[in-house]
Amino acid sequence: MAKLDSKVPKGPLADKWTTYKDKIDLVNPANKRNIDIIVVGTGLAGGSAAATLAELGYNVKAFCYQDSPRRAHSIAAQGGINAAKNYMGDGDSNYRLFYDTVKGGDYRSREANVYRLAEVSGNIIDQCVAQGVPFARDYGGLLDNRSFGGVLVSRTFYAKGQTGQQLLLGCYSAMNRQIARGKIEMHNRHEMLDVVKVDGKARGIIARNLITGEIERHSAHAVVIATGGYGNVYFLSTNAMGSNATAAWKIHKKGAYFANPCYTQIHPTCIPRSGDYQSKLTLMSESLRNDGRIWVPAKMEDAKAIQQGKLKPTQIAEEDRDYYLERRYPAFGNLVPRDVASRAAKERCDAGFGVNATGEAVYLDFATAFVRYGTEQAKIHNIKNPSKEEIIKLGQAIIEEKYGNLFQMYEKIIAENPYETPMMIYPATHYTMGGVWVDYNLMTTVEGLYCIGEANFSDHGANRLGASALMQGLADGYFVLPYTIGDYLSDDIRTGKISTDTPEFDAVEKEVKDRLDFFINNKGTHSVDYFHKKLGKVMWNKAGMARNEKHLKEAIQEIKEIREDFWKNVKVTGKLDEFNQELEKAGRVADFLELGELFAIDALDRNESCGGHFRDESVEQDGPQKGEALRNDKDYAYVSAWEYKGEPSDAILHKEELEFKDIELKTRSYK
Repeated sequence: MAKLDSKVPKGPLADKWTTYKDKIDLVNPANKRNIDIIVVGTGLAGGSAAATLAELGYNVKAFCYQDSPRRAHSIAAQGGINAAKNYMGDGDSNYRLFYDTVKGGDYRSREANVYRLAEVSGNIIDQCVAQGVPFARDYGGLLDNRSFGGVLVSRTFYAKGQTGQQLLLGCYSAMNRQIARGKIEMHNRHEMLDVVKVDGKARGIIARNLITGEIERHSAHAVVIATGGYGNVYFLSTNAMGSNATAAWKIHKKGAYFANPCYTQIHPTCIPRSGDYQSKLTLMSESLRNDGRIWVPAKMEDAKAIQQGKLKPTQIAEEDRDYYLERRYPAFGNLVPRDVASRAAKERCDAGFGVNATGEAVYLDFATAFVRYGTEQAKIHNIKNPSKEEIIKLGQAIIEEKYGNLFQMYEKIIAENPYETPMMIYPATHYTMGGVWVDYNLMTTVEGLYCIGEANFSDHGANRLGASALMQGLADGYFVLPYTIGDYLSDDIRTGKISTDTPEFDAVEKEVKDRLDFFINNKGTHSVDYFHKKLGKVMWNKAGMARNEKHLKEAIQEIKEIREDFWKNVKVTGKLDEFNQELEKAGRVADFLELGELFAIDALDRNESCGGHFRDESVEQDGPQKGEALRNDKDYAYVSAWEYKGEPSDAILHKEELEFKDIELKTRSYK
């Protein structure tokens, strides 16, 4: 059994990373060219890792299931990336970023990892500017910043509403340079289906060529998993439809512990679902909450009239609107963290104040911002006595400059002009803070097997602050893994090429082929999506924004039943040796059906409310925090790391106790 050792260096928090780097073993440049590394996933974490490792001299084999690394889901990130550069002069620092991240994660993250993240954050911005990433700039040409939820400073660097895309293009350009040099061997349209261990160490993967269906063996001295999160366990989420948990789940079944699966983030700012036919949901950036005010009608009769299409939001007087976040959380207002904003929206909608036909939406209104910016612009341009229409037009031009592509996207989907009528938003599954457990070196409980970015259990605790996903992915890939993996690989300089012609590769390839054969030959009656949708409904209704013992126990049983039905009755059309998306989905949904059960087991085990994990039984009963999440530090200040033992119900829980020496544990309040 693997030992749960976080390997956090000794010494003061602020010195840990520097001291660690000073003392680790290194691989000399002449030896790096004899060492192979596999990187699975080419989003911001995987792409930055592949580019950096190749630039250092290692031979990298990179894999992605898309037709190009440019299509990784990181491209969908909109609002920005955090870094503690204090360009706004508003009091930011590495410590404040560290503090906000630990507090935002509800004190359920590892202190040392988060401090390191804050420490390297500034380097990420310098790296990306050097790559040509077109960050927004202020009037003087300096990089601009905006605010995100859960913080009192402006530290978010952004490129309009396309930050993920621009960062990924910078990362991809760095990869392309190494591909041209022959240091990265790129395998597009390939999906990793299992990891191969030799003498307990990760030494390769089995992958499927998604175009031809061919099963391939690939070996390396170390394997890095960077395949993102598991939000699609809910079926409907803001993730790309292809996003999946297969690589992470497969390494879990080969010995990598899976940590905190119940920590999932529900994003408050998404376009509401419009019917059962939908296959995904669309994110509207949290950055919109800088200038948009969230409200619902204060009167029930107005809400009913809107739901029935008899009243428009613009017809409701200011005094008849409930700006509920500003009312409940005056210190942070519309910029409370995502978990708080999401639960508040659900509470208003559950009470009957929702504003679309389904009653599952609230308004995000920019009218006040139009007037504020327009008034300022009129003064700047010395326009005397501007009309209300002129002021609004000037203000709309500023909003268009900041968020134009997001407004266009909304109008194309909803067919309403958000400059004229408030946007409608509702919470949706977005990011997963849980994932593969890793130590300070980003190594899993399997030697030589690393996990980075959203795929690991990350630095975000029970809730991720907005604009921190891009920060963590690039920190892991550009500035952390290239150091830590070298310390491990320094023992491999005499190992030589890893052969794929071994019993270990034979055995794993057989497992993979047997499973694929089963799917093709099973004469079932239901499609893969039929089972995926059933799973998603159970997850959303019983392990969604709020959980309780009764529903979680039901979810565990229901998921087990869906899984049994899946293996009896799933029908996969097409053949093995061809492009077959139904076959791809079958494997992924099979993994989600196991992960979903472990998710519910983990949520049931953690009888406290923290971050995105809200238990109905654990709520503040009185005082200024009445109705808010009640954390239990006495019994649950640990990371839940689950060891695979067959069925999800057989998993063994290992606890990594969390220590807070530099931050005081206290109630997380945004009031």
